Amino acid sequence: MEVFSNNDEGLINKKLPKELLLRIFSFLDIVTLCRCAQISKAWNILALDGSNWQRIDLFNFQTDVEGRVVENISKRCGGFLRKLSLRGCIGVGDSSLKTFAQNCRNIEHLNLNGCTKVTDSTCYSLSRFCSKLRHLDLTSCVSITNSSLKGISEGCRHLEYLNLSWCDQITKDGVEALVRGCRGLRALLLRGCTQLEDEALKHIENYCQELVSLNLQSCSRITDEGVVQICRGCHRLQALCLSGCGNLTDASLTALALNCPRLQILEAARCSHLTDAGFTLLARNCHDLEKMDLEECILITDSTLIQLSIHCPKLQALICKQEAMRDVAASPEPGDCHPSFAKLQFPCCSSHVKEARVHTPHPFREPLCDPPGKKGLVLSQKLHLEGYLKGKLIMFL
Repeated sequence: MEVFSNNDEGLINKKLPKELLLRIFSFLDIVTLCRCAQISKAWNILALDGSNWQRIDLFNFQTDVEGRVVENISKRCGGFLRKLSLRGCIGVGDSSLKTFAQNCRNIEHLNLNGCTKVTDSTCYSLSRFCSKLRHLDLTSCVSITNSSLKGISEGCRHLEYLNLSWCDQITKDGVEALVRGCRGLRALLLRGCTQLEDEALKHIENYCQELVSLNLQSCSRITDEGVVQICRGCHRLQALCLSGCGNLTDASLTALALNCPRLQILEAARCSHLTDAGFTLLARNCHDLEKMDLEECILITDSTLIQLSIHCPKLQALICKQEAMRDVAASPEPGDCHPSFAKLQFPCCSSHVKEARVHTPHPFREPLCDPPGKKGLVLSQKLHLEGYLKGKLIMFL
């Protein structure tokens, strides 16, 4: 019995209606669809039907993808295409993306991460033809300027997610133009936009009350004033990255504690002016904290860990690099820490940290190091401690 045949009258084509075959093909990946298209003329038509190409990720083919590939895909998919990832496709430029924008006007999710040939021209095309766009990633599109943001704000008013990381030509004027038109932004990533100052954050405060996630990593000109403004206007904030913003002090933590009770993720690596006082207030007000990166916050001590363990029952991951942590003389009694604590990292622990004892009802699934001759895990300088803890108490002696 012949199921597959070069003859379009193969059994499977006789038994299954076209609509059902199309439905089956809709679950296949790109490679499989292309293989199916080579089975027969009938399957070629079915496999290349635009309805099967609503979501396309070309990352695995990035070295082979050129402009003409994107143009052909856009002509084949047309209005069916909803999601396209061209991450790492450095051969794709403005011309092919203009054709794409004209043909795929229902696109909602577009990833151009690492497409270094992309310029403002692409953003003009997206603004003109792709009004349904909700998610746009322009990471490392270094030729993008404020003009792109002005265009996006005028034509893509439904935008909810925008990643402008390392687009270092962006300034406060571009941010102002963007947020005036895209007031529904929920996630804005501005890592490495080194020209941004506090005034840019003031514009975000005024227009983006729905903001849930903000990344300001390495925006070194940002000060407490800007963070305070964000906190006052964006009370729904759940994730905030301030790593590398070296001018910040406890005033920023105070603003977060008093205005952003839903905060779940805080990254503050290399913010060397933050102290125990600020983190204590944060822990006592932001009980939903799940992940924190405090690497190179050199002024914090054991006190911060104690406050987090007491007041943040959902905390799962904490990254620190401390020289000030010595011992926990006033450590909580066993049972005071919340059992949900899952992951602890202390990269490059100094010689002050002599021993870590973990009181836990369950052993580690994987050994952290060779067991010492006594209870606890001996840590030497530069040792990475990364434990998956089910336990009740962590003590530093």
